Amino acid sequence: MSLPSPSMDQWLAEAKADPSFRACGMYLVHNGTVRETPKQQVRAGIDDGTKVAGMTFSYDRAKVDAAVEACRALPGIEYVRVWLNEGELTLGDDIMYVLIGGDIRPRVIDALQQLVGTIKNECVQEIEQRVEA
Repeated sequence: MSLPSPSMDQWLAEAKADPSFRACGMYLVHNGTVRETPKQQVRAGIDDGTKVAGMTFSYDRAKVDAAVEACRALPGIEYVRVWLNEGELTLGDDIMYVLIGGDIRPRVIDALQQLVGTIKNECVQEIEQRVEA
């Protein structure tokens, strides 16, 4: 069973209430969701005829915390918040939310890409449940 997803309206309100808002000219949100197309097909073009019906999702909290701290240390990044789901997820379920606030667009975009990449590549385990198409 998946966890209840956070409200992005609430997250943004909280970010703008944080003292860091004075230095933030931009906030970006990433929302990863469970899709039907297998990762190997999307990333490598390998289509074995299966579809994803869901996934088992888990993560290493210490690694995520370290990735968040590294992101906060990037130039111009003032605000970072991450939520990760856990357990048995179905199509359309939220996998993660990442909110980053910073001074200028290029830095915020780069930080978001770096943090999401680190989380996906080093901190989580995704086991797709596949079915024949």
